[in-house]
Amino acid sequence: MTERMSAKTQGVGLFLELRKRLESGLLIIGKDVAKGPADVVVMSGESSLLIRTPRGDMSLALPAGVTFEQDSCIHTPGGEASAEELHFRLRIAVGPSTHEVSPDGVMETLQAKETYCFYCQGCMTRLLEDRVFKRVLPLPNGNWNAIVDEWCCHPDPFANKKLLPRAEDCLLGDTFVLLSRDHSCAQTMTEEVSPVGTADSQETKKPCRRVALIFCTSCSSVLGEAVTQETVKLYITQVVVEPAVGDGKPKASLNRFCFLERTVASRLLGLSNSISTFHFSVQTPDGKAFLLVWLLNSDSIIASVPEECVGAEDPISPSDLCSPSLRATRALKLLYIPCSDTSIQQREIVSSWEVNAIGHPVVLPLTVCEELLQVMDDSNASSCLNALHEVLQEGAPGPVLDQFFCV
Repeated sequence: MTERMSAKTQGVGLFLELRKRLESGLLIIGKDVAKGPADVVVMSGESSLLIRTPRGDMSLALPAGVTFEQDSCIHTPGGEASAEELHFRLRIAVGPSTHEVSPDGVMETLQAKETYCFYCQGCMTRLLEDRVFKRVLPLPNGNWNAIVDEWCCHPDPFANKKLLPRAEDCLLGDTFVLLSRDHSCAQTMTEEVSPVGTADSQETKKPCRRVALIFCTSCSSVLGEAVTQETVKLYITQVVVEPAVGDGKPKASLNRFCFLERTVASRLLGLSNSISTFHFSVQTPDGKAFLLVWLLNSDSIIASVPEECVGAEDPISPSDLCSPSLRATRALKLLYIPCSDTSIQQREIVSSWEVNAIGHPVVLPLTVCEELLQVMDDSNASSCLNALHEVLQEGAPGPVLDQFFCV
């Protein structure tokens, strides 16, 4: 683990990873910031970690309930990275207030008998106004319909039937909401019939089909699908839902990649907790796997500060959560494999997941899957938090990518 971290911290002044369950952490400081262990002093501040180096003092805000145990920071060998970095192990104390609720997303926001407005995440155009739901109900998880035969002693009663909302219902899927259409949909959304999937001589069971995609009239971003003439499916990665209160003006939208990262991370964490799994298959609507994801840690707290910002008089604002900042952030640590890789090893892994039904399906539009892969690739290419390495597990050969996802 220590040797592998060297690739992650290249060009970085400071990197911190804390594990709440282990109540321990790793602090890495580049030798351009501090030449030796004697140059580094770590102290406990009020809800923060104080780090003193020759470059200056730095305060990293910690999540509520997480505190540094005074005098627990110990210098440890850095292996091959010792010429470039200083490695320290430290202990933390974790209080009961650290059991945070996941960030508010579409799934956590929607409640019955409340009034909501739906906005396009891309341009923040109001799509649906003042929607009140008498019922907000969860749909069965993932591929529930595929296992009905295992539970029923008679023919599938749900065969060729869709679970659709009534006029004042909101049905929650894993990655989407089902809503009934109203008169405003015609003004804010456009519909276009497009093919999903391709006819393949080797996959005769998956013929090309056509679906009616829904787009934002203002910016042409894909929003979801028209399930029927009366029902629309909106993906949670494409819309922002806010209570209709006050002046009705939406909050400023996050950067697209930041919004996508947080939304997907929150959903993976929620699904992992609710269905007790750490394998996910990110799929397109035609059921084709796009990414295979292993969720490794859900209790990580990370912070990364570039060398030029260590001791700077005007540090990066902690409110800028899309940049390395002086705030340690909750994060998920995961491994992923793009399914587009044509290598034999990669294809064997994908086939094994499909045959053995490994991986809870997480369905997203193709364009969103591509964006998600771009987020991960960009992070691995430029961030100190990620590195290419071999998975030392039988049945998972070949390279995968190590990724932190901010929650």
